[in-house]
Amino acid sequence: MSDDQTPADSKLTSSKRRWASEGKFLTGRISRPDAERLPPGQHLVKNWPVLDLGQQPVISTDSWRLEVRGLVETTLTLTWTEFQAIEPSIRISDIHCVTTWSRYDNKWKGVSTRDLLDLAMPRPEAAFVMLTSYDGYTTNLPLADFAAEDAILATSWEGLPLTPEHGGPMRLVVPHLYFWKSAKWLRRIELIAADEAGFWEKNGYHMHGDPWREQRYSDD
Repeated sequence: MSDDQTPADSKLTSSKRRWASEGKFLTGRISRPDAERLPPGQHLVKNWPVLDLGQQPVISTDSWRLEVRGLVETTLTLTWTEFQAIEPSIRISDIHCVTTWSRYDNKWKGVSTRDLLDLAMPRPEAAFVMLTSYDGYTTNLPLADFAAEDAILATSWEGLPLTPEHGGPMRLVVPHLYFWKSAKWLRRIELIAADEAGFWEKNGYHMHGDPWREQRYSDD
């Protein structure tokens, strides 16, 4: 799929667009202290469910590239070897999907988003990030969320290389937001001055996606 091509509709795409229009998975505002681990409306799972747009791109590490561009001092185009040469980080975090499942204590290995940003050096006017994946998927988030302490560009999960169905060879993990913000098969990170809607955000999902505030849909 070309860089600017919108992903084709799939059964999942149509279903999730319908969920947004119907307000499915809204559970009402439940007052819980932030110290509690499970966000409102979520249930725990032991497995890791797979959700995507109906296609899973096969990306060899020989052809893989990661671009960092936009409002940065240094534009980057990293090969897999160059990306792997960045000092690795390990993070353990919970993840929360907008479809109401959560999974505790996921162990990730990869490159800290902060370490990557140190190489690119965001310009003062950079405030948001637009992410583009190899399947054409896009999603947006504030630069502050992208640069969170526990955010990681993961290549490994639970000690094993990240599988293609879960976004391998590399995906973003931003644990404190709903997991649709953690783009699989990431190929481009663009720093921008003003917020822009990505794929699901254009289809009824929230621009931010905070699980603790149940920011599932655009009117939440």
